[in-house]
Amino acid sequence: MEAIKRDFYLKELIDSRHNGFIKIITGIRRSGKTFLLFELFKEFLLSEGVSDDHIIRISLENLFNEDLREPKKMLSYIESLIIDKQMYYLLIDEVQMLDKFVAVLNSLLHHPNVDTYVTGSNSKFLSRDVVTEFRGRGEEIHIFPLSFAEYYSAVGGDINRCWMDYYRYGGLPQLLSLETAKKKEDFLQNIFKTIYLRDLIERYTIKNEDNLQELLSIISSSIGSPCNPNKLSNTFQSVKGVKVDYKTIAKYLSYMEDAFLVEKSMRYDIKGKKYINTLSKYYFQDIGLRNASLEFRQIEESHLMENIIYNELRRRGFRVNVGIVDAWKKEGETRSKQHLEVDFVAEMGSSRFYIQSALSIPNKEKREQEIASLRKINDSFRRIIIVKNYGPYHYDDNGFIYMDLFDFLLNPKLLFE
Repeated sequence: MEAIKRDFYLKELIDSRHNGFIKIITGIRRSGKTFLLFELFKEFLLSEGVSDDHIIRISLENLFNEDLREPKKMLSYIESLIIDKQMYYLLIDEVQMLDKFVAVLNSLLHHPNVDTYVTGSNSKFLSRDVVTEFRGRGEEIHIFPLSFAEYYSAVGGDINRCWMDYYRYGGLPQLLSLETAKKKEDFLQNIFKTIYLRDLIERYTIKNEDNLQELLSIISSSIGSPCNPNKLSNTFQSVKGVKVDYKTIAKYLSYMEDAFLVEKSMRYDIKGKKYINTLSKYYFQDIGLRNASLEFRQIEESHLMENIIYNELRRRGFRVNVGIVDAWKKEGETRSKQHLEVDFVAEMGSSRFYIQSALSIPNKEKREQEIASLRKINDSFRRIIIVKNYGPYHYDDNGFIYMDLFDFLLNPKLLFE
């Protein structure tokens, strides 16, 4: 099997060269950050004529480099390698193992011929606010696990078979070396418990591990469903018979976001052009870890498809919210107000798309259900329904676009055509 190229992220690194910033590659553990930097980016630099001795690679996880975890020794070592005025590329893996790493990296900014790139994988480095520690001199490049397009390019074969594996096991690159379902499930369940869950517990000194794990299970079971800390607190009380304060739940949710396990998608009033803070949705950055947290129960394709579409939009750089439009429903002489939902309001620059995710549209009733909210939107932005195995891209009589799931996932330009 050929190595996955990950051209999308490689281009981000290439476009960021020599911009005067420290390039900080963040992302969930095991998402491929080290391979991107040490293999793919190095290979590109060599192809551009950069000599090997001007590419300084330091893996701080390697015990041979243990001395370099001390700040002054690290700086002395780097400076000993800079012997001319040509550009040097400094690539540091697991930078959080370097004491005072922010101060060290800021010191390197004084060298005009040093272009610095770093990765980190533990809970300290995965914090979303790490870029602020560099006082405006750091640029974050966030890497997601393999997209479906990347996964399919490596695996090939029948696309529906590939899709079934992807929505069950997710996109952590190491899965591609595992052949059986048992090995894949064992791998995901093991790293979920020993790495991802343990990172949260150790970083935030969480004493009640059971409540954290239970909250992760509840969030995993409710992807695509609106919730908030109050609602989740009530779920603990009614289903588990356990009282957990909503403030504690809010903290746990923020910890999960900081570690890139989940992302929160807020509700947005499309007509009122304002955010609604009462309820939000949470999506997992890797669907395999979501399934592992539930021990591979509740493999509901429609919900997993929605999560995967959300991740794909975020990977492409869109801001993504859940859309809400108000409508009046009449029953006899009574009129009542109801909220209709648009799965995703995806925005980038001046572009906006309203997107519905539908596993299938078997009949007229289902079609009307999917487009009811889209009918209530009066602006001119595109309204799209993504359906699995639905045939070619086309418009209906309302001007709504129907797009096949695999066409959407494999062709990033299709949204704009």
